[in-house]
Amino acid sequence: MNTAELLVQCLENEGVEYVFGLPGEENLHVLEALKKSSIQFITTRHEQGAAFMADVYGRLTGKAGVCLSTLGPGATNLMTGVADANLDGAPLVAITGQVGTDRMHIESHQYLDLVAMFAPVTKWSAQIVRPSITPELVRRAFKRSQSEKPGAVHIDVPENIAAMPAAGTPLSITGLEKTYASFHSINEAAEAISKAHNPLILVGNGAIRANASEAVTEFATRLNIPVINTFMGKGVIPYTHPLALWAVGLQLRDFINCAFDNTDLVISIGYDLIEYSPKRWNPAGEIPIVHVGANPAEIDSSYIPLAEVVGDISDSLNEILQRADRSGKPNPYALELQADIRADYEHYANDPGYPIKPQKLIYDLRQVLGPEDILISDVGAHKMWIARNYHCDRPNTCLISNGFAAMGIAIPGAIAAKLVYPDRKVIAATGDGGFMMNCQELETALRVGHPFVTLIFNDGGYGLIEWKQHNQFGESTYVHFGNPDFVKLAESMGLKGYRVESATDLIPMLKAALADDVPAVIDCPVDYRENLRLTQKSGDLSCKLWE
Repeated sequence: MNTAELLVQCLENEGVEYVFGLPGEENLHVLEALKKSSIQFITTRHEQGAAFMADVYGRLTGKAGVCLSTLGPGATNLMTGVADANLDGAPLVAITGQVGTDRMHIESHQYLDLVAMFAPVTKWSAQIVRPSITPELVRRAFKRSQSEKPGAVHIDVPENIAAMPAAGTPLSITGLEKTYASFHSINEAAEAISKAHNPLILVGNGAIRANASEAVTEFATRLNIPVINTFMGKGVIPYTHPLALWAVGLQLRDFINCAFDNTDLVISIGYDLIEYSPKRWNPAGEIPIVHVGANPAEIDSSYIPLAEVVGDISDSLNEILQRADRSGKPNPYALELQADIRADYEHYANDPGYPIKPQKLIYDLRQVLGPEDILISDVGAHKMWIARNYHCDRPNTCLISNGFAAMGIAIPGAIAAKLVYPDRKVIAATGDGGFMMNCQELETALRVGHPFVTLIFNDGGYGLIEWKQHNQFGESTYVHFGNPDFVKLAESMGLKGYRVESATDLIPMLKAALADDVPAVIDCPVDYRENLRLTQKSGDLSCKLWE
């Protein structure tokens, strides 16, 4: 047995199902070992796609997704997806090939210090320098990656070490015991909640990772406290719940900001500051905060909790619930605000405009996808509309790259989602800019045999940047480009291609494409004049004061 074979045995021991990546000279021994294992190697068309697949696999399963590259440019290509996983709290293990240890002291072909290079974008980065340390290093990598807050780790494998004889066995895996909050912090939180007149819950992705959806919903319902979710906290409480105020996170004022203007206590549950900066909802640091999470609060002048309840989120909420003294109906401001939000959402249900307004497009998506189906959002102007207007019944049914906000994630992410949930409908929502960054992975999807739909919000440019330019300078520059014929491009790859030509086309096309037995691409022209209208509307927004 060589080191590469021992490495793969350790991966099997960790329950790894897939490794996403590209073959290269310096990872040949690892690939040979994978060929003999129970792990399925998914050959991708670019290392960035491999890292995004591992990223989304980790986010959906809670188990570290694994991606593999060779050295040099292969490793640098991984970094965007690795950084995305690390900032968004998705467990991921990146494995890179490397030159032999006998070449590292001199200038050598394609050699980079990958341990140093990955250190800033991972929780931990290390190299296998001796065959005997492989079991310890792999176990540590997975434990670090999957521990709260999850993130990315990196293992570098020199080619001569990979080929060396190795003795050893994988280490046993011990589960992490739950940690529980102190009664002192629970009592402090309960007292603050009992005294509040207009409390508000802000829920983030940490509640999803902790499987705390049921506990959050019961907590909010019994205490009559309205709930706002971050982009990454969608579905923690069903969007149809009478206390759900939907998503916050736009970098401009929106309906939800009115809730923060009128609250006297924010109860943050599983909230990470990277999801939506507290300086946007608590700029003066004057709103009292109760922090409930698996980890202590990060330091920020706009986020200084008066109580920190650190431990298992569901248990913490149950304990607070037993001690908090609140009764009566939900606060009137929440009900009035919710009516405004819902009226704005429903306003576009039958809009006949073409190109299609983003609000109408996203409304139609919600009508076609079921509660358990999955929407993967790329990054661009459409992401802001999805974050604002696409609402969820269940956690992890709308995945948005938010901490790192990396373009190109949607198509690779959809492949991972179909591998994890082959029986669910999956749609990759992307702009034409993001589509062209990783559209080559549609061949991977065809080869793997898990069809999904790619919906292109086509505006012939980088719509989000144009939006920002108009807001800041009153004009745009360098943001427009030409596109191929997306229908013909899809057909040339053996896929199905569709083009939306009226507002009434989209729903039947989505249904037809979701029924196809190969991946499908829908080209949908979008009217992004709505971006500036939303900016104007937000600028005019004034919040009523409720008693």
